[in-house]
Amino acid sequence: MKQQFNNRFKALSIVNVMVMCLVFNIQAQTSVSYFESGNTKFDAKDYRGAIIDFSKAIEYNNYYVDAYMLRGHCKSILLDFKGAVVDYTKALEVDPKLSYVYFARAYAKRQLEDYRGALLDYNNYISIKPFDSKAYTNRGVVKYSLEDYQGAIEDLTTAIELDPNDMKAYYNRGLAKYASGLVDSGCLDFSKAGELGDGNAYDLIRKYCK
Repeated sequence: MKQQFNNRFKALSIVNVMVMCLVFNIQAQTSVSYFESGNTKFDAKDYRGAIIDFSKAIEYNNYYVDAYMLRGHCKSILLDFKGAVVDYTKALEVDPKLSYVYFARAYAKRQLEDYRGALLDYNNYISIKPFDSKAYTNRGVVKYSLEDYQGAIEDLTTAIELDPNDMKAYYNRGLAKYASGLVDSGCLDFSKAGELGDGNAYDLIRKYCK
C-alpha cells in the first residue's frame, strides 16, 4: 500500500511539473508575442499602442528587460518622464549593467530637473562606457546646471578630446568658462562652436564677447 501511494505521489508530482512547464512556456510565448507587436508599433511611431503591448508582455514576464526599456522610451517620447524613469529603473533592477538604460534614465531625470540623479546615472554609464564623448558632454551640462563649473569644464574638455567636432561640448564649455570668469577663453569656445555649425554661439559672442 505504501509503495502504491509513493508511486502515485511521484506520478502526480511529474504531472504537476509538466503542467507548470507547459504554463510557463505558454506565458513566455505570449509575452514574446506582445513584445514583438509592441516593437512593430514602436517602429511605426504608435507609441501609445506600443505601451499597451509592452505592458501586456510585462504582465506575462515581470523580468522582461527589453519591454521595460522600450516602454520607458515610449513614455519619454510622449513626455511622461516620471513614467520613463520608473520603467528604466525596473530594467536596471533586472540587469544593472545595461549602460544605455543609465543614459536614457539620465536624460529623463534631466527633463525633470533631477540633476543630481542624472549625474549619478552618467557616472554609472561612464564607468561602463568610458570613451563615449556624448556622455562627458551631457555630464558636463548637468554639472553646469549644478553650478559645478570646474567639473563641467573638465568633462567638456574630455568630450572634446574624444570628439574634436563636438560643437555642443565647445558651446557648453564656453558657458562654463564664462560663468567661471574665463571670458576670453569662453569666447574662443563660442567661436569654435559657431565654426562647427552652432548658430546660437554667435548670439552669445555678440552678447558677451568684445
